[in-house]
Amino acid sequence: MEDDTGEKSSFIVGLIENRAKEVGVAAFDLRSASFHLSQYIETSSSYQNTKTLLNFYDPMVIIVSPTKLAPDGMVGVSELVDRFFSTTTKVIMARGCFDDTRGAVLVKNLAAKEPSALGLDNYYKQYYLCLAAAAATIKWIESEKGVIITNHSLCVTFNGSFDHMNIDATSVQNLEIIEPMHSSLLGTNNKKRSLFHMLKTTRTVGGTRLLRANLLQPLKDIETINARLDCLDELTSNEQLFFGLSQALRKFPKETDKVLCHFCFKQKKVTNGVLAIDNSRKSQILISSIILLKTALDALPLLSKVLKDANCFLLRNIYTSICENEKFDLMRKRIGEVIDEDVLHARVPFVARTEQCFAVKAGIDGHLDIARRSFCDTSEAIYNLASKYRKDFKVPNLKIPYNNRQGFYFSIPQKDIQGKLPSKFIQVKKIRPIFFQKTPRTIPTSSFGHYQVVKHGNNIHCSSLELASLNVRNKSAAKECYTRTEICLEGLIDTIREDVSMLTLLAEILCLLDMIVNSFAHTISTKPVDKYTRPQFTYDGPLAIDSGRHPILESVHNEFIANNIFLSEASNMIVVTGPNMSGKSTYLQQVCLVVILAQIGCYVPARFATLRVVDRIFTRMGTMDSVESNSSTFMTEMKETAFILQNASHRSLIVVDELGRATSSSDGFAISWSCCEHLLALRAYTIFATHMENLSQLATIYPNVKIVHFDVDIKNKRMDFKFLLKDGPRHVAHYGLMLAGVAGLPNSVIESAKSITSKITEEEVKKIRINSQQHHHIQMAYRVAQRLICLKYSNQDEDSIRQALQNLKETCVNGGL
Repeated sequence: MEDDTGEKSSFIVGLIENRAKEVGVAAFDLRSASFHLSQYIETSSSYQNTKTLLNFYDPMVIIVSPTKLAPDGMVGVSELVDRFFSTTTKVIMARGCFDDTRGAVLVKNLAAKEPSALGLDNYYKQYYLCLAAAAATIKWIESEKGVIITNHSLCVTFNGSFDHMNIDATSVQNLEIIEPMHSSLLGTNNKKRSLFHMLKTTRTVGGTRLLRANLLQPLKDIETINARLDCLDELTSNEQLFFGLSQALRKFPKETDKVLCHFCFKQKKVTNGVLAIDNSRKSQILISSIILLKTALDALPLLSKVLKDANCFLLRNIYTSICENEKFDLMRKRIGEVIDEDVLHARVPFVARTEQCFAVKAGIDGHLDIARRSFCDTSEAIYNLASKYRKDFKVPNLKIPYNNRQGFYFSIPQKDIQGKLPSKFIQVKKIRPIFFQKTPRTIPTSSFGHYQVVKHGNNIHCSSLELASLNVRNKSAAKECYTRTEICLEGLIDTIREDVSMLTLLAEILCLLDMIVNSFAHTISTKPVDKYTRPQFTYDGPLAIDSGRHPILESVHNEFIANNIFLSEASNMIVVTGPNMSGKSTYLQQVCLVVILAQIGCYVPARFATLRVVDRIFTRMGTMDSVESNSSTFMTEMKETAFILQNASHRSLIVVDELGRATSSSDGFAISWSCCEHLLALRAYTIFATHMENLSQLATIYPNVKIVHFDVDIKNKRMDFKFLLKDGPRHVAHYGLMLAGVAGLPNSVIESAKSITSKITEEEVKKIRINSQQHHHIQMAYRVAQRLICLKYSNQDEDSIRQALQNLKETCVNGGL
């Protein structure tokens, strides 16, 4: 099936809900022939989980039922699509199309794996909504695209999105994972990039799409993450393997994953002669897919040679499952019996057309051989005509380009035309003006004065009646070649379809290798030595990053200041204070991006990193009104915060930047304090950046809160930002007033403000001193517990741990903690 989407989405998504707040999602990828089914309880009245999933798939079509089935107070999936995905095609199908019984049968018949391996029986009993969505999605695809899906050809996954880290749509935007919030940085000539753009050095469309999917849904399985990291270890230490794999992957066509669609889908039989042109195009696509598959299989021996001596589990497994699989050799041999061995996948339009016409070996079909002779004769006649015109009209630089839209045409440099253009030349069919040409200009002609020729840069594009006639004959001969070639390939295609699941596996592996080799390993190799290190993982241990850096901004700023972070069960919240522009927001973003990089299986920009696996990342950053939902800045803050508090678990990573500053200072402080207490009870790892210095009192009451600040020097009433994180609170007197003075506020206003704030500060300092004395013993106990937890997850030997315990005991007895 034809799919010209490139890097754009090729997902068709079916959505349905019920009145129990459950949503069923069926996402069909036309490009990779995969089917992803999910069903979950929607915890947000505004359908944030569904919005996140739709942002991940970025569908080209969304299928919904005609009636709202959501409970009162919830927007419903149809309204969600209208509000946030207005540019996506929305299809409303009858409620009867969402048939879960039919969906279960279809999934059972179309899945490449055994139904028992998919757990279909249990899934059918509990999660009927996504099967209902699957029935509607498959029905629309087969009717709209005019295809029949081949049995046992689809890669089906159940509930796949929740086997990975979940990052909601707001956090994806705040963290600049896919798109930067601002296209350029003020005061620099560098373009600001997102994390995706930084890593996007993949060479195939499938590898790029896999990279995007991994960034939006990082892994949670430590074994899989470590398998990727082991692969990176070997690639970075073995240059021969790294460059060998890079060269081997270049041999595979960029569209290798796309070829699967033409074997997973059978075109419906069409007898109407009106569709003959369309059938010819489909035949051409099918022939191109066979050539592309042949090219990919021919590249396997080189990949096998490179991977033969690899040691890591991932590369060894790829070698065993692909390179030692006899089915690929048999498939290549079967293709070699029909397809000419010299035929290669080509990108130049006329070369590709010629390869397609001569794909099948000579002598197999007499009608095909005659059509080829006609194609060659007309092609030769066209080039001879061009030679004749060069001599007759004295235009030695006349060229005869070709494109699929208009066939052959003449391109003549304007400087070669002395005076009027000869009357033989007439207008070529218009090229797409938006993409290919400047404003067409009329060139004077003699007897053909009513024609226009097209000026394209410094050249003139034109045709002639003789060329137009030859073009028609050449195109007709090519169509006949395509039709006869498809007839010759019917048996071969049926054989390939029997092992289409092996092609699915090959495409998945090539996409994975492209991402790991051309993106991860390439990114690491272009950085200075030891700038990126391998992270370590635990399920319940601390989150510790030593000398971490922002992966995007460090490429913009030459002297980026590295900072540390340590979070554990005994110290699960960090409150970050500091003036405006001191680096708080960058620090919050940096920690999240390092965690995401680690959980996709990539090295991280730090000297050392050990991480607890994160199930969800939540962010509350930025201040802006939400016009589409009629929400003020403060209401938007509260909705985002409510979503975090309702969905966060003890394994979540939560970053909050300046909560409550859009309302009154007393209410904002109260909300911030109570939210911090709620998050402390969850035991989630939380980083809370604030201007409210009163929040430092949290550390005097709750020992699992740590206060840090960004260092600032005050010189001549001006702030010198160090961008360095230091322990403990620090009161930078009147930093807001300093910035106000720079902005031009009158001195009398600033002096009055200083006297007011000094009185408020005195009262706050007294409260902090009293709280610190009251909770001193609890603080000591928690610090001991924190040291013990660190020792629990350390990699030290037994003697070192015993010595550390003895030192801890002596320090505790002496009151040093």
